[in-house]
Amino acid sequence: MSRARSLATLVSRPVPATTDNRRVGLRSVFVKPVRWIWSVRGAMLLCGALLVLAFPAVNFEYLAWFGLVPGLILIVRSPTAREGGIRAWWLGTGYLIAALYWMAPEIGPAVLLVAAVFGVLWVPFGVAAQKLLRPPLSWPRALGALVVVPSCWLLTEWLRSWQALGGPWAVFGVSQWQHPAVLALAAVGGVWLISFVLVLSNVAIVVLLQSLPRVGAPVLPGASRRPGLAGLGVAAALVSIGAGPLAFALTPPSPAVRQVTIAMVQPGVISNDSLRAHASETLTAELSRGGTLGGVRPDLIVWGESSIAVDLTLPSSATTLHQIEALSAADGADILVSQDATVPSKGHEKWSVLVSPAGIKGIYVKTRLVPFGEYIPFRQQLGWLTRISKAASSNMIPGNGAHVLYATDRQGRPLPIGVLVCFESAFPDMARVDTDRGAQLIVYQSATSTFQGTWGPDQHASLGAVRAAETGRPVVQAALTGDTVAYDARGRLLAWMGQDNHGVLTVRLGLPAPSARTIYDRLGDYVAWAALAIAVAAALVMFANSRGLPGRRAGVGGGHEAQYVGQSVPN
Repeated sequence: MSRARSLATLVSRPVPATTDNRRVGLRSVFVKPVRWIWSVRGAMLLCGALLVLAFPAVNFEYLAWFGLVPGLILIVRSPTAREGGIRAWWLGTGYLIAALYWMAPEIGPAVLLVAAVFGVLWVPFGVAAQKLLRPPLSWPRALGALVVVPSCWLLTEWLRSWQALGGPWAVFGVSQWQHPAVLALAAVGGVWLISFVLVLSNVAIVVLLQSLPRVGAPVLPGASRRPGLAGLGVAAALVSIGAGPLAFALTPPSPAVRQVTIAMVQPGVISNDSLRAHASETLTAELSRGGTLGGVRPDLIVWGESSIAVDLTLPSSATTLHQIEALSAADGADILVSQDATVPSKGHEKWSVLVSPAGIKGIYVKTRLVPFGEYIPFRQQLGWLTRISKAASSNMIPGNGAHVLYATDRQGRPLPIGVLVCFESAFPDMARVDTDRGAQLIVYQSATSTFQGTWGPDQHASLGAVRAAETGRPVVQAALTGDTVAYDARGRLLAWMGQDNHGVLTVRLGLPAPSARTIYDRLGDYVAWAALAIAVAAALVMFANSRGLPGRRAGVGGGHEAQYVGQSVPN
């Protein structure tokens, strides 16, 4: 009897479903990430990442004019301003991850860390968008949104441009680098004005959607038919699109007062320091009368960043210096080289060295260093990154600021050039300093061999177009491994040597007078300062309204009586 009972108990006991449990576990592994991607947070991350398709190498630059709309809609649908700010944080994080993905082999997980930390700068943008664009939309809030929301975005970019925060990259306005008619705005207000106009276009589209219920209601509940606001949205969009061509027509470039020929040497991917210098020397020798490029008569020859690995000022490097002097004499032009070496009693520095047949004529020391690549910010706290990535093992020594070097052209006339190195092309103020000091040409030396095959070198090369438009000066960039490029004074592309090529790229440039200035040269970052003032004023108004401070409703409202101290007098 007991045996039968025990058998019955055994039969009724559930058998472990190992296969089913395994399926459930696998399902949770795959389903949870998919659900997160389809969540609002994941959608915001994706919306931010897709904006980077407007930049090189994809170059869907038209996306910048409307690509922010999906992210704005999700922010506007936020139940609170706080949630709108958080969603904008995710948007900014996705944007930076996609813009900086190519740095992952160099700095590893620091890409995610940087994106998450600096994504917080987009919070004011999200708060402003949620407060001003939420339905039902009114005229005062619509007008405010068209000014305040682009200003908050611009404030984010301007803060990122501060060297202490790492410096700017993927500034929204740079996406229009291929369009001189849009770049003309940079001559008026810098890259900041282009970013403002792009965000204005996206905000105008959201205003228009809110005024067309058949179109906007499915994505923006509460949208209602408002012909007046629809007209405002269309007008704002047309203004943003037409601002660039109008600036292009009204701001003609300064007339060229002289012509020069610049030769840029790109030796290609060569890891050995001695072989790299030898390759640059060999290519430079082709410009002499006996070389294959003997018909080209350059006024200046530019080598890429880190083209030599010795200190040319030391007696031990005399042989290398004499070789470069001989090349300069044979080619009839000064040579701008770049040394990457440890200077005695100072430390590791990067120098641009201008060499003539008579010796060294001038030196510029790289001032703005690459975060994590050339130094680690807050090294005491973040030094552990060197153990899991290729982040800088020690901090390089920065220079003391931009200044002009004076080459000599083939006619023996001085050629003032503003020399900057690689990452410094991301900073508008450095090119402006060189222009203010009389530079007629802006020269960048670059080395991006670590990032070959990624979007990084192409993104970097596009910056020269914006710097040219801002300063009204031609810009050239010589790279060790690509991209080597040249732009005229309006930012129009004249020559491009890609990442897979090597050789000598020559270009003929018209130079403006040293005294020529664009509006941006003269007035500086006034657009960014105005955006800061607008954002602060908007924050104060929002704070006053949220606290119900006196004066938030001036005059008689929609009621039927005017209020006086101690009594109420009917109208």
